Amino acid sequence: MMNNYIDKLDRKGMSMRLTSTIQKMHKRSPKLGKAVSLATATGVIAANSFGGSIPLWLMGLGKTLTGAPIADKAVIKIATYWISSNSALIDNMLPRKDWRINLPADVHINGKYLLVSNHQSWVDTSIVQYIGEKRLPLTRFFTKFELIYIPIVGQAFYFLDFPMMRRYSKEAVAKNPALKGKDIEEAKRACALLKNKPFTLLNYLEGTRFTKIKHAQQQSPYTHLLKPRAGGLSLAINALGADMDGILDMTIVYPDGVPTYSDLWKGNIKRLGVDVRHIKIPDALFAGIQNGGYENDDSVKAQMFAWVEQIWREKDQLITDMLAEFETNPKTEKT
Repeated sequence: MMNNYIDKLDRKGMSMRLTSTIQKMHKRSPKLGKAVSLATATGVIAANSFGGSIPLWLMGLGKTLTGAPIADKAVIKIATYWISSNSALIDNMLPRKDWRINLPADVHINGKYLLVSNHQSWVDTSIVQYIGEKRLPLTRFFTKFELIYIPIVGQAFYFLDFPMMRRYSKEAVAKNPALKGKDIEEAKRACALLKNKPFTLLNYLEGTRFTKIKHAQQQSPYTHLLKPRAGGLSLAINALGADMDGILDMTIVYPDGVPTYSDLWKGNIKRLGVDVRHIKIPDALFAGIQNGGYENDDSVKAQMFAWVEQIWREKDQLITDMLAEFETNPKTEKT
């Protein structure tokens, strides 16, 4: 037992020395440092993904067949380990960075939250996971049901109770009217799986990643954002509202331009701003959505759109302010 403990300490020490060496490499030879950190991160993430897939499958299958809470906890623990490993790489391997993160002091790991955010890059979800690690419950988000057929990833989403939605085309509904509204019913049922456990349910209200082309095509009234959608958030409030501790609004800015996923692991994201704050939904609107009014009452839908648009106007201004803060108060690195 003691030998196992010492062995774990040795491996941890070796890992810390390796990541420290890579950090120094970023400073002395940036090009080599980027290549090594990207290769290291890719290897670690791949190894953890494949190494964790077998116990995830076994525990997930046990959870599906028996509904045993211990199996559910084991699945969540595996996912949490995967996220914490990625966070350790960010903290210990990447070069010095000016990441400014504001998170409410009263959020907690055992809470139940709906989280809305702007969306610019595949990196966004990794940033959400990094920020939430040890501070928010495991982050989940709406996914397409078809993803379940993707090896490892799709099954992980299913076992972790990610709300998986089936979408029916207008043609399919026309051929089979019984399908009308069925996607909503299935999504509500999927959300209900989260009721008895801590959760952070992420919803990108824009529905897609921001690009200048999409912004122009939409004729968006916002400077930094696409037009928000209210359907997914309304659905989540209807399914989980009575059980949640609140709604959080996350704003992410990349002052040096929108990064690719490889940019993250090369250490190219030198500056990042993240602001998370509570938002309060009006009581009358909350009650209306809880009673199914979003789908059946045009006045409730109009109130919901007005509320979401107000949040988006405030977020648009916040992004302008956050970007300006980086320029007026740059971080001075110590040599």
